[in-house]
Amino acid sequence: MSKKRILFLGETYRADAITWMNGLKEFGDFEIVTWELHTSSNGVNRIKRLFELAKAILTIRSIVKKFNPDMVIAERTTSYGYLAATSGLRPIAIAQQGITDLWPDNSPLYIFKKRLQNYAFEKADLIHAWGNSMAEHMRKSNVDMNKVMIMPKGINLDFFQFYDASDNKMINAVVTRTLEPEYRHDLILKAFSIIKQHDIPFKLTIIGDGTELKKLKTLAKELKIENEVDFMGRINNNDIPKFLQQANFYISTPITEGVSASLFEAMACGCFPIVSDLPGNRSWIQQKVNGILVSIENEFNLAQELEWAFNNSDFTKKAISQNRKFVEENADYKVNMKKIALTYHGLINNKSTTL
Repeated sequence: MSKKRILFLGETYRADAITWMNGLKEFGDFEIVTWELHTSSNGVNRIKRLFELAKAILTIRSIVKKFNPDMVIAERTTSYGYLAATSGLRPIAIAQQGITDLWPDNSPLYIFKKRLQNYAFEKADLIHAWGNSMAEHMRKSNVDMNKVMIMPKGINLDFFQFYDASDNKMINAVVTRTLEPEYRHDLILKAFSIIKQHDIPFKLTIIGDGTELKKLKTLAKELKIENEVDFMGRINNNDIPKFLQQANFYISTPITEGVSASLFEAMACGCFPIVSDLPGNRSWIQQKVNGILVSIENEFNLAQELEWAFNNSDFTKKAISQNRKFVEENADYKVNMKKIALTYHGLINNKSTTL
């Protein structure tokens, strides 16, 4: 029997997309062909991206005829999800990547994006909500919840292994989010300047690249913490566990959040998480039970909570042990991707029997 074929619409360089595709190959024995938009969605490029989106409909239909896939899957319900819905191919599985995929709420394109999303929701045979916060948005959007699969893709627990660094005599914190304005790295740097004023030794490792890199390096110098902060840039994904295992704190302060694989990775490796108080994080973090949720309004709250966690190592040691168990039970890539791959095969087989 020949392999089943999947057309994947999405940004193939993203770690989430790589995890998704690799899991389908490994546990579903799928053959995958990919297509993605080439214009970014930042700033003035958004208009160009809309024109590319319109032209893409014919391109994707041509790919469908040539490749003859058995199904199409797409990340983001407002762009690639819409393209999947117009591809002429069934079954369709789409994934909501953000808390709504309509961010920012004040965008002049909000109503237009909402229409694209509603069309994608209507046409999809399966809709992925990587967490409960995403599913809640779908309920509010009157989505047929019988089509919704609530489950994260998970992470490879053999790769992200646990190490207890909670006895570290200094704050060794790591940040692994893209250096873009919405991730508020400036807030983190300002919080650590307060930590330095309190004479608490620390090392802050910032992994990733983005448009804010130069600005953040300048800010670190202005705050006189440049000697304690390492900007690593984009690194090989294989090296990330090493940095997480060496750290005792993981910090992430975005202004919006869906389901963060970076958070799962940190929890698996033994980093105590301090993250934005957002619905997407509340699904996984209970306040001062297995992590700390902080306001993104000011740096003083972050500094205060970080200092409290550092001074309560018995608490953090217990929390990181609980977190490893939690990830093993809820976000194991081997378990979750097997279920997702099996679901896809079921959709394809049902299509075949109804033709």
